[in-house]
Amino acid sequence: MTTTNDLYAAREFEGMPIGGQWRAGSVGRAKVDTDPYHGDTLVEIPLADSNDVDEAYRLARDAQRDWARRTPQQRAEVMRRAAQVMTDLSDHIIDWLVREAGSTVAKARAEWLATRNDFLEAASYPHRMSGALLPADVPGKESRVYRRPLGVVGVISPWNWPMHLSNRSVAPALAVGNAVVLKPAGDTPVTGGLLLAHVLREAGLPESLLSVIVGSGGTVGDAMVQHPIPRMVSFTGSTEVGVGIRQKAGTKKVAMELGGNGPLVVLDDADLEYATEAALFGTFFHQGQICIRTNRIIVDDAVHDAFVDRFLARTRELQYGDPAKPDTDIGPVINASQLESIQDKLVRGRDAGAEVLLAGDPTGPTGLVLPPHVVLANNSAPPAAEEVFGPVGTVIRARGEENARDIANDTNYGLASAVFTTDVERGARFAAGIEAGMTHINDQTVNDEANTAFGGEKDSGVGRFGGEWAIEEFTTDHWVSIQHEKRTFPFQRKGSTTPSAGV
Repeated sequence: MTTTNDLYAAREFEGMPIGGQWRAGSVGRAKVDTDPYHGDTLVEIPLADSNDVDEAYRLARDAQRDWARRTPQQRAEVMRRAAQVMTDLSDHIIDWLVREAGSTVAKARAEWLATRNDFLEAASYPHRMSGALLPADVPGKESRVYRRPLGVVGVISPWNWPMHLSNRSVAPALAVGNAVVLKPAGDTPVTGGLLLAHVLREAGLPESLLSVIVGSGGTVGDAMVQHPIPRMVSFTGSTEVGVGIRQKAGTKKVAMELGGNGPLVVLDDADLEYATEAALFGTFFHQGQICIRTNRIIVDDAVHDAFVDRFLARTRELQYGDPAKPDTDIGPVINASQLESIQDKLVRGRDAGAEVLLAGDPTGPTGLVLPPHVVLANNSAPPAAEEVFGPVGTVIRARGEENARDIANDTNYGLASAVFTTDVERGARFAAGIEAGMTHINDQTVNDEANTAFGGEKDSGVGRFGGEWAIEEFTTDHWVSIQHEKRTFPFQRKGSTTPSAGV
């Protein structure tokens, strides 16, 4: 049920911050933001158009120049205060994530913590923007390389972990001196953008440095990417959309986390009980709607049947239904289109010979709660070959370690991966052969730390998020040389038969 506090909070989000002013978008019609479990209307937001995008970018450019001149301490303080606001509003934020994104309580708490940690990590960035002094071969020359902000960054974020996957670009970009224009996903405009803007406003971020554009992709998408002002586009979403963005971005810098098809490999010496629990979490956490989820569980033939028995038994114990209930493990998928996509992969999987060990029909007030499914398949069946993004566990039999690695790598994606073995060095050798941006030994695939290199290979993305890698992504290098003594240049002097010295 909608509480008085919810209604008050919803009124805060009936507009969007564009150039420092919270106002309605210019389209003339509203986005109806709904709860995917109950179907309730949470808020109606008048949508933005390309003119709003243009205004946001122009005002961001003006504001950024002053922001970049602020001291590192001043920018760091805003990030630290934002982390404190996150703490103060924790219940409020968790409730919004449950209501708008269909997050279970456990997932909403994890996302709140990840978003808070984004701010704490970003608070260190202003003091870590180091440059370099380099030797020069020209006599009397000094070479300096300064690290500086790009200017304005456009961020386009998804609906599955809306607040964190927005903030892992927004917080670093702002911390190193950029301004940001953010377009959250249409299914999660509040948690993906408006709530984040509220947090930063409370933290004292100057006006116009963060604008949030709530609008349809068809109306504002190209304008976000092709506008001449932003020097970078940061995108998290599907590979297909990401490829299109890269083609349209021109000379802009891009950072992208795209689709995944995460393999979790269970070798013949693995602790099966532990591997089962890890695979269960990696597969079904947040209804499987995570790019770094475990999409394929690849199990050595020697332990395959024993693992499947354990995995099936534990999956049957998972609770699904209302995400607001603390004991719910699986809540609703985000919308009917996503549900249809999952079911389509299951149908095509059965047609391709996959064996469905556990299934169930959608349930709940909106019919968007899909019970957990367990499937046995080969690597070419749709539930294994494609990113499912739903509560489906697909188990694949491998004929030894080398075959398991070949299966793991037999995909166009290369985001997260995992391997289980009681021999850690064996695991490290195995991990070195995996074609992915991230591999976790004796842990599941859903790992995200704010201080490390998060990102993918192949069709799973470009660039890295987190730590030193984020500083590099959201800044550029400026070479400044100083010639301390006069030099001669290699042109013929009038009357001379030899060129003068110099390079």
